[in-house]
Amino acid sequence: MKTIFIDRDGVINKDPGGWTKHEYVTEFKDFHFLPGALDALRLLNRNRMQVIMISNQAGVSKGHFTKKRLDEITAMMLAEIKKNHGKVTEVCYCIHRNEDNCNCRKPKPGMLEAAIKKYNVTPRESHMIGDSEVDILAGNAAGLSTIFVLSGKNDMEEMKKWKIKPDYIFKDLLEAVNWILLKEKRKFERSIRREKKGKKR
Repeated sequence: MKTIFIDRDGVINKDPGGWTKHEYVTEFKDFHFLPGALDALRLLNRNRMQVIMISNQAGVSKGHFTKKRLDEITAMMLAEIKKNHGKVTEVCYCIHRNEDNCNCRKPKPGMLEAAIKKYNVTPRESHMIGDSEVDILAGNAAGLSTIFVLSGKNDMEEMKKWKIKPDYIFKDLLEAVNWILLKEKRKFERSIRREKKGKKR
């Protein structure tokens, strides 16, 4: 099964920076799915692609909200995704701050590497989709193809300053997913043509 790793804020939902009290989603009323995000997750599920969410949520360690509240927000998010026929296999959070120097907080690839091992993922055949430099750095360090989406906190001008650039850039999650599915379809069609040629010989 193909695996797609996806950041949360700015990819699935509206990034909370600049308009919420602590710049975190601290309650579900501040969780707003971005246009096309639910459609994208439904398409991935329909095409038997596994989705794993990878997100930094240091607001817990900073005391802005509790781990219990984060779990409640996650449960409501997953319920809405399921209602729209999408599926997320696992949600992985790092609740630490930078100064904690953990191995899981992006840009370190700890969460990705743990999921890759757990689900026996082939990195070169998988993607990390995110809206920030830390997503691209973490994905690159884990050996994944990286996709930058313009639906979150960073734009093209900001991206140009990054030392490591994403492999691909799309407007949002839905555009990225449509590209992934088209790429897989063409790959499948090529394999069918090769198989037919082999039989003719």
